Amino acid sequence: MGFLSFGVEEDDRLSALLAAAAPAATDSPVFAGSTSPRRQRVALERAAACARLCEENKAKDVIVLDTRSITTEFDFLVLATGNSRRQLHAMAEEIDDHMQGEKEARLGIEGYESCKWIIQDYGDIVVHLFDTFSRDFYRLEDLWGHGKQVNWQKY
Repeated sequence: MGFLSFGVEEDDRLSALLAAAAPAATDSPVFAGSTSPRRQRVALERAAACARLCEENKAKDVIVLDTRSITTEFDFLVLATGNSRRQLHAMAEEIDDHMQGEKEARLGIEGYESCKWIIQDYGDIVVHLFDTFSRDFYRLEDLWGHGKQVNWQKY
């Protein structure tokens, strides 16, 4: 089997079309990567929805980090701090209900029973819900500090 080529002229035209369709890096936090621009936009909107659910449940220090420039494992991290086991469980359950409604399968969950640090993996989005001590101790926003902080309130 050989490589499918459309010829130089067709390849140039296709490249120009793809470049025109992709948003500029300064215009939006959505960049070309391993997934389609549409899928990246959906992941961004869903990460923002997860952050919004955390805020609605009175979480503190809610942030969304765009990690596409530093890892291929996931696109967005959502970080939030809760004050109690009940609050962390409520956030985790509401996020899971929302993501299931969006047809996003949860690939894994860790820490739900101990409730100091709950991690929910949705593939493109990983949600970290911490108690105050764990958030201060692990400082994931520093570990993933090269990721761009997203203004999730606008999505």
